Amino acid sequence: MNNPDLTLAAETRSVLGVPDLLLSDLEPLYLRRSGTSLLIDFSTGEAALLHFGADLGPALPDLSLLGDAVPHSAFDVPVTLGLIPQASSGWRGRPGLRGHRNGQAFSARLRVVSVERSGGERSGGEACSAVITQSDPEAGVSVRTEIKINDGGLLQLRHRLDNDGAGPYSLDELAAVLPVGRAATEILDLTGRWCRESHPQRQPLHQGTWVRSGRHGRTGHDASLLLAAGTPGFGNRHGQVWAVHLGWSGNHESFVDAAADGRTVMGASELLGAGEISLAANASYETPWLFAAYSAAGLDGISDAFYTWFRGRPHHPGVQSGKARPVVLNVWEAVYFDHRMPVLLDLAESAARLGVERYVLDDGWFRGRRNDQAGLGDWYVDEDLWPGGLAPLIDAVTGHGMEFGLWVEPEMVNEDSDLARAHPDWIAGPAGRLPERWRHQQVLDLVNPEAWQYIFDRLDALLSEYRISYLKWDQNRDLTEMGHAGRPSVHAQTRAVYRLLDELRLAHPDVEIESCSSGGARVDLGILERTDRIWASDCNDALERQTIQRWTGMVVPPELVGSHIGPTTSHTTARTHDLSFRAITAMFGHFGLEWDVRHLADSERTELAGAIALFKQYRPLLHSGRMVRADEPDPALRLHGVVSHDGGEALYALVSLATSFAEVPGRVCLPGLLPDAAYRVEAVYPAADDRRAFLQAVPPAWLAGGVEATGRFLAESGLPMPVLNPEHGLLLAVRRVTAAAPAAAGGHPVRKS
Repeated sequence: MNNPDLTLAAETRSVLGVPDLLLSDLEPLYLRRSGTSLLIDFSTGEAALLHFGADLGPALPDLSLLGDAVPHSAFDVPVTLGLIPQASSGWRGRPGLRGHRNGQAFSARLRVVSVERSGGERSGGEACSAVITQSDPEAGVSVRTEIKINDGGLLQLRHRLDNDGAGPYSLDELAAVLPVGRAATEILDLTGRWCRESHPQRQPLHQGTWVRSGRHGRTGHDASLLLAAGTPGFGNRHGQVWAVHLGWSGNHESFVDAAADGRTVMGASELLGAGEISLAANASYETPWLFAAYSAAGLDGISDAFYTWFRGRPHHPGVQSGKARPVVLNVWEAVYFDHRMPVLLDLAESAARLGVERYVLDDGWFRGRRNDQAGLGDWYVDEDLWPGGLAPLIDAVTGHGMEFGLWVEPEMVNEDSDLARAHPDWIAGPAGRLPERWRHQQVLDLVNPEAWQYIFDRLDALLSEYRISYLKWDQNRDLTEMGHAGRPSVHAQTRAVYRLLDELRLAHPDVEIESCSSGGARVDLGILERTDRIWASDCNDALERQTIQRWTGMVVPPELVGSHIGPTTSHTTARTHDLSFRAITAMFGHFGLEWDVRHLADSERTELAGAIALFKQYRPLLHSGRMVRADEPDPALRLHGVVSHDGGEALYALVSLATSFAEVPGRVCLPGLLPDAAYRVEAVYPAADDRRAFLQAVPPAWLAGGVEATGRFLAESGLPMPVLNPEHGLLLAVRRVTAAAPAAAGGHPVRKS
């Protein structure tokens, strides 16, 4: 690290025997990057959080003059909001560190030991990362905190707690927190259930603590993928927003804590079971990464920060890696457990003719698996069902030019399986009894080294024997009563799953892995560091998916979100939708099919092949551009799209979710384009004469042949839109033309082509 600074509170200096440095010798920590900044002051000996949010510029005032006032009936000095909030500093909100030693809880008094700054060479001389070490020698603990602001403005923060004492230390909680601007008055987070994940909920920010707890042993269908606070009425394109996400796939809590003194913090932590983390002397515990973003331009700015971080990773799949995300056919909703070879071969041939690039064999291929009540854990190809193994099917699939993928659920076991009969002790849970079944299955105790090695060996053998390019890795139950050796084990189980994924990827670096968890129950940046996409929901109903994908996409870019065209009538909701609506919905993700495409009508086959070709045409844009979402005032309409970073092209979807109060939509704005550039807008799908999609006597004139207008006109005035039937959509392609049309006096240029 560059420019190390050292300072210690007086009592810490005397214990450690280091020179007595003045606290004023240590400059504040000021991290800046991509319009975001973090300011931490050390003048009290504690790491005091002063600011997280907008860039404050290159020069700071004299912070010694900016201390808070001291009110009546209060501590005699201003209360410090620390990087780890502490009661010992007078903080009366949620503490950042809780633990005990020898059965006695205590309030730590952490003081700064060292600060190391770096990253200036990458950000114009300004520091963009740091490591802060704080210690309490009397309590026998120290905390090392890593902080960095990435290109795009996404901040990462994590702590490592070291037990410096002689005996064991039991950790109850170690939270990562950041300050929220006083302008924030509303909270937004997400909730949901199976087949209805990622739905938003809003409420006013009141004094006190708003806590979202996840006790599923996995991220959870109802997890708050994003916890945000912002200015009144903040929307997609306006308002200040502060947001956090915890990159962890086990139990967790996220919270907003508004103190009586007017300060608000937002943070998250792993939710630990009693005695789950007991540190021996010199042992350590590291928190998951807290990811945080600030935007002065609404929720789209939050997405920009996350997307930039994702796409900057060296292992990120998609456009950046040089390999396009393949169009997928998953056979589940086509055949379920009907794994007859002629059926599967026919599906492969039909899929290849349509333009599919990856074929995935789902549940039902392994020993004893004829339904969902038996076989989990017996990861051997069923010899009765597949006398020649999987090779004949794989050869047929790859012979059609497609990749082959396979479904697995390695973390689970059926009691009716050879594995459970041979090793009942490998089932996780409390001593002496089994937990309640969920989908007829139990959790395999991967904390047990023998169970872990068995699963690794079986998956390694399958990937070594067969040309498998992709694993659909499922996890279909909550881990509500996890135990190993008489102690709670969600933390250890989560780490064991991470290690399993890491080791398999090391052994088979060309195999992509999807994180599926009965749909979207494990969507977080912890699992996405080890997988190549997530399955947002088991629901392929396009209407439900409009909301699920929109809010999952607040954090996760579309190339990582599996999005499939399901059957005409949804298997999970019984709704019936036209192909155009299903295809337009699936277009804004990692596109695929989950549909029996063997017996399509000729018109359906032609339209579906056209939709696949359209996705491939716009795939580079969809999987690299900026996501934009209009603040459409009509709740029955939704407008979202992707705009290239150079402003050269865009693809928008106008979606009618329900009937509208108004007779016609009127002018709908297209945000995100270059204001002074001229663009051509065309409706590309469905056709303008599709009577199923449109409910109108006379369409807007521009719909037939397109129109040219400036980006400013399209964003501020918008275009008159056709009347869409409920649960239908319209896909609009926009490309920049060589020159802007001449503007009328005081007006914006627009012309029909």
